[in-house]
Amino acid sequence: VQLQASGGGLVQPGGSLRLSCAASGSIFSINTMKWYRQAPGKQRELVAAISSGNRPNYVESVKDRFTISRDNAKNTVDLQMNNLKPEDTAVYYCNAGIVTMNRALGDYWGQGTQVTVSS
Repeated sequence: VQLQASGGGLVQPGGSLRLSCAASGSIFSINTMKWYRQAPGKQRELVAAISSGNRPNYVESVKDRFTISRDNAKNTVDLQMNNLKPEDTAVYYCNAGIVTMNRALGDYWGQGTQVTVSS
């Protein structure tokens, strides 16, 4: 099982980016899908999560600016980021609890994607 993240880049303050993460491999089901971020010199922070039933949760600092969504048919999770601020600059990671076809539950991470918000 692999998670592949994409969509990072450089954007000016107030701009938007959309991150995507696709899970592939021997997947039976996917539980909660999450986006974390880690800024230089800081601990990794949970930014947003979405349950298998499509219930989202956000860290306070991104509420009303970020939207997490998932497509259960495609095994993907997206993070739409609007009104980006310099403090959103970080490496973003997707994460998911995945049950494989042999019914083993594992915690999987995608590779990080850099988001830089700067003028």
